[in-house]
Amino acid sequence: MSMHRQKKIFVAGHRGLAGSAIVRALERREQGIVVTRTRAELDLCEQAQVRDFFDRTHVDEIYLAAARVGGIHANATYPAQFIYENLIVQANVIHEAWRYDVRKLLFLGSSCIYPRAAVQPMAEEALLTGLLEPTNEPYAVAKIAGIKLCESYNRQYGADFRSIMPTNLYGPGDNHHPENSHVIPALMRRFHEALLADAPQVEIWGSGGALREFLHVDDMAAASLHVMALDHDAYAAHTVPRVSHINVGAGEEHSIRNVAELIGEVVGYRGRICFDRSRPDGAPRKMMDSGRLRALGWTPTVALRDGLAETYRHFVSTAGAARL
Repeated sequence: MSMHRQKKIFVAGHRGLAGSAIVRALERREQGIVVTRTRAELDLCEQAQVRDFFDRTHVDEIYLAAARVGGIHANATYPAQFIYENLIVQANVIHEAWRYDVRKLLFLGSSCIYPRAAVQPMAEEALLTGLLEPTNEPYAVAKIAGIKLCESYNRQYGADFRSIMPTNLYGPGDNHHPENSHVIPALMRRFHEALLADAPQVEIWGSGGALREFLHVDDMAAASLHVMALDHDAYAAHTVPRVSHINVGAGEEHSIRNVAELIGEVVGYRGRICFDRSRPDGAPRKMMDSGRLRALGWTPTVALRDGLAETYRHFVSTAGAARL
């Protein structure tokens, strides 16, 4: 890279929850020229388009946050799309990044890469030690392949491609679809609708006792920039053979009951919260071991209640919420 040219940073998936947060973080820190493309401008599933983009744009770093994502319903309904689109996007971007000698790439995975019966909290070494959760196995297999793509290009070609595995993310710009969203945006929408309808109660599946970890997306973005800024030896020193990724978690667990009560508070809903114990809880606990990243000098800064309040303010300011 010329000393007279600003660094070009391509954020793939800049309209998504994670990608948009990374763009905000890069622009706040003025780390270079942020390059983005909509799907209409660049279809990452088409190798020829990806190759042409790299040929014309000459980027120096990549944050690979582009992915087809969704909750249990979406994963169960569209398994072929989830595995194909994620595999092909990852393969195209990572291969062409190597071909054009991109200096650094960061791949964003997901905590669902770990076995459903992994010891809690889940450490990086748990990868590929057991069966995956069946409801999102195609997506998880694609994300595991992304880690192994980065790892393999590093081993064979000496590339500097890194991977992080964020825990459950939430924050401004989340998907609040009633069927395809994750637990926080789904509950936020449900409480908002109950508030507008003056409903006497909100019913939630399960006992409320299941424990989950949630990370504000701006904390994830800060962690992404932190990992990318590490020198090669510092990053490599905190990975082990065949485990080349780093967990990104909040380090705190919250019961679904506690999360629901916090969301009720920030929404201003004063009715009853009921739990339908005839419905499944899912895994009793899902927690990431983020000790490696803590040892590398990163810690989260956004408390859950503060993050939920900010997320709700953003939600109600959007046209989607106004239409409810």
